[in-house]
Amino acid sequence: MDDPRLTPVSFLGVGEMGAALIRAATAAGFPVTAWNRDRSKADVLSGVSVAGSPADAIAAAPTVVVCLFDIASVHEVLDPVVHGLAGHRLINLTTTSPDGARELAAWAAAAGAEYLDGGIMATPPMIGTPNSSVLYSGSRHLFDDSRELLETWGAAEYFGHDAGMASMYDLALLSGMYVMFAGFFHGAAMVGAAGVPAKEFATRAVAWLQAVLPALTEYAEVIDGGDYSLPGQQSLYFSDLTDILDASRQQGISTEVVDVVQRLIHRQIDAGHGRDGFARVIESIKHSEAAA
Repeated sequence: MDDPRLTPVSFLGVGEMGAALIRAATAAGFPVTAWNRDRSKADVLSGVSVAGSPADAIAAAPTVVVCLFDIASVHEVLDPVVHGLAGHRLINLTTTSPDGARELAAWAAAAGAEYLDGGIMATPPMIGTPNSSVLYSGSRHLFDDSRELLETWGAAEYFGHDAGMASMYDLALLSGMYVMFAGFFHGAAMVGAAGVPAKEFATRAVAWLQAVLPALTEYAEVIDGGDYSLPGQQSLYFSDLTDILDASRQQGISTEVVDVVQRLIHRQIDAGHGRDGFARVIESIKHSEAAA
């Protein structure tokens, strides 16, 4: 007998991530209807009813999950069928900006639909595993009422009524990831120019980064306290990256990645804060160069 708690769900978008979300939901027993522009991508999913149009998919279930390319594609798909959303629950897992999520929340409310925005902190293969998490903001009622569905994809965490907060956290965490990866790529290019394989360098980089990551908590305490002159901090003078830049040029590689950090450091040094700790570079980030 079907579990009466597992209400039907419709999915709009069957890309790699959408397909992973669908597989996790169907594996948990949810009745799923899917729509995709390229119907063949939906046809290959087992245990799924395939809708011929977005309107048909919306009509098939009270909960509609949207996982498309961007906010423009969300509007392109849903604007023509907006009247069909009245009384529905809309969960948007399309990556958008915080303001984009807020705009969609207002748009959904005007259509008579509950809205929940999600930021997926996982790759498609991670969906449904302990390493997957999805951040949510928007309707608390929708979040609580849909926990069984949401937890099929990974750990579900709620960040409040402001629909833009999940996106804010998502993009902020991704910014840390991308900058860290870019730093690794720079290091790999440095030693690579001397014939060291990236795989060998990665082994050392992983161990090194794991050793220094606890410093994030220490930096956070300094930033929240606002006192960058506390003893025990590495000064901005000592943090100067000239040696890294010189070594990079000598290896014949681009210095663009490191240049960014060096500029942040020197904006604070030039403003008279060279003896303060390295965490002070956040002030260069928080304020435009003209206002620094």
